[in-house]
Amino acid sequence: MSEPWRVLLLLWKHFALTFSALLPLINPLGSALIFLGLVGSAPPQVYRALARRIAINTVLFFAVIDLVGSTILAFFGISLPIVQFSGGLVIAAMAWSLLNQKDIQPNAEKIQAAAAVAEESEISGTLEQKAFYPFTFPVTAGPGCIVVMLTLSAHVRQGRISDTVVAQTGTMLAVILLSGTVYLSYAYAPRITRSISPSTAHGILRVIAFILLCIGVQIAWNGLAPLLISVIHQA
Repeated sequence: MSEPWRVLLLLWKHFALTFSALLPLINPLGSALIFLGLVGSAPPQVYRALARRIAINTVLFFAVIDLVGSTILAFFGISLPIVQFSGGLVIAAMAWSLLNQKDIQPNAEKIQAAAAVAEESEISGTLEQKAFYPFTFPVTAGPGCIVVMLTLSAHVRQGRISDTVVAQTGTMLAVILLSGTVYLSYAYAPRITRSISPSTAHGILRVIAFILLCIGVQIAWNGLAPLLISVIHQA
C-alpha cells in the first residue's frame, strides 16, 4: 500500500472510531429534548446563539481531555494496555445499555443534571452564563464521554510521531463533526423534535450502539492481548 493511502486509511480509521464511539453518548437528538426543556420558549436567534457557544465549548472540552489525557495516565502510572482493556469494557457496557434502551432519552446522568438545574430556581444568571454548565457538561457531554475520550486518547498513540499526528487529526475531525451535529440539533431543537419520530431516531441509534459494542470489545482485546502475552512470558 502506498504511503498516501496508508495515511488516509489511518485518518479515516480514527475518525470513524471516535465518531462511532461518541455519537451514542452525546446523542444530539435526545440531548436536544433536554435542551429544549431547559431553554423553554425563546426566539430562534436565542437557540442559534446558544447552540453555537455549546458547539464551540464541546470542541474545546474534548480537545482538552484529549491533550491532557496521556499526561493524566502517565501521572498515575497507568499503562496503555490497562487503559485499553478497562476503557473497552466501559464502552462495551455503555453500548449494551444503549442496545437495551427502550427510547431515545439520554442516559440518567444527563436527565438528573437537567432536573437539578430546573429545580434550583435560585440559580441566577442568563442562559449564556449556563452555556458550559449545564448545557455543555453534563447535558451534551457527560462523564461517560470523558471515560471514552481518555480511552481514545490512549488508543491514538502510534509507533511513529507522524502517524500519531494523523490519528490525532482524525479524532479531532470527528469531534468537530459531532459538535456540528450538536449545533444543528440544538439550534433547531423545536423544529426537529416535531419532525423526526422517536422510533426512527432510536432505530438509527440501535445500529450505532451495536457497532459501538463491537468497537468496545475490540479495544478491550487490544489491551488484553499484550497483558496475556506478558503473563505467559513470565510463567
